[in-house]
Amino acid sequence: MTKRIQAKHKISRRLGVNLWGTAKSPVNARAYGPGQHGQRRRKPSDYGLQLAAKQQLKGYYGNLTEKQFRRVVDEATRRKGESTENLIGLLESRLDAVVYRSNFVASVFAARQFVNHGHVAVNGRRVTIPSYRLKPGDVVSVREKSRQLTIVLEATQRREREVPDYIDVDYDKLTASYNRMPQLAEVPYPVQMDPKQIIEYYSR
Repeated sequence: MTKRIQAKHKISRRLGVNLWGTAKSPVNARAYGPGQHGQRRRKPSDYGLQLAAKQQLKGYYGNLTEKQFRRVVDEATRRKGESTENLIGLLESRLDAVVYRSNFVASVFAARQFVNHGHVAVNGRRVTIPSYRLKPGDVVSVREKSRQLTIVLEATQRREREVPDYIDVDYDKLTASYNRMPQLAEVPYPVQMDPKQIIEYYSR
């Protein structure tokens, strides 16, 4: 668990933004990059802006691997409609993202581990794949034997994040209904995301 927390802080520090809006983020005290030259200010190139946008969004969802993220981008561009909106919608339909949005655990990293360890069910069926894609109408639930875990009790009591309109949560039953794929403007990111730059990055 410690390794995950350190990695999360390193991601925020490297990107220079409080990526998850947490009070303990090192960016709150040092809003510049790490290392000897971290405080140098250079005007980024177009490529640099695109790369930063990609790293920011990829990091937000638990620091996805390049292969995983590229697969989502490719599907977003293949689908009908606006690629940027498709990209956000696909990422938000991940099972670990919905567990995180529902405040069942404290972080997206914890959400991934929580799903991996078999604590979550979708429509009553146990699912252990964090990238499992939910469909509108699916119901995510914390399994009965996992509801008294400290990580769940603390997260549901604090409810540190606002639950967006496209998810309905019942904290008495510890269930979350995924209603629909959201638009970018509906997703409560703590920092500004720019999926257009990401699509341009992969279309080079």
